[in-house]
Amino acid sequence: MTPAAVLPGRIGPNAITRVAEALAARLGTSATWDLFDRAGLLRHLRTPPTQMVDEAEVRRLHAALREQLGAAEAADVARAAGRCTAHYLLAHRIPQAVQRVLRRLPAPLAARVLLKAITRNAWTFTGSGEFSATVAPWFGQAAAPPVQLHIRHNPLCQGLHSSAPACDYYAATFERLFQVLVHPATRVQEVACEACGDAECRFELRWHR
Repeated sequence: MTPAAVLPGRIGPNAITRVAEALAARLGTSATWDLFDRAGLLRHLRTPPTQMVDEAEVRRLHAALREQLGAAEAADVARAAGRCTAHYLLAHRIPQAVQRVLRRLPAPLAARVLLKAITRNAWTFTGSGEFSATVAPWFGQAAAPPVQLHIRHNPLCQGLHSSAPACDYYAATFERLFQVLVHPATRVQEVACEACGDAECRFELRWHR
């Protein structure tokens, strides 16, 4: 039985704990407690989760960000939380020996190796959603992004309606991981989002060779 089958609809605790960190750093402790209270998640501030959490709680927290702060400031907090998540993964989940090897590889090869690991562990951040990745057959093609990441049935977009792509947390996490392990000039852009009515959330990753 796969991990995803064991834990349907659950997401790693970073999607909550790193938002708390980013909020406290940007707005202070009082505002953080108020927002978590409005989301009905104060218990996660009193006792930060260390195990997988219900994706509905993560969705509620990220929705509260937008409702209380507005789309622009919520996006800034989500991106900061995404970067914090990447730093946590680099410090605690990706072995240092593997990181050293990836940083020595040519970017196209490092990207493929990293994507295999991300795909294998996608159940930890997409919950009931579906993750996939596509890699350009020839990285020298200027018209095509080297890497595209796809999330279908994104649990953070359920019930969300936005005029602009809204998955800043995911985008920032992917961007920082690739900057450290693949190429420092990596930039991630979400070019389609289910919150905007698109069929999937799609992220393009580019860097200068």
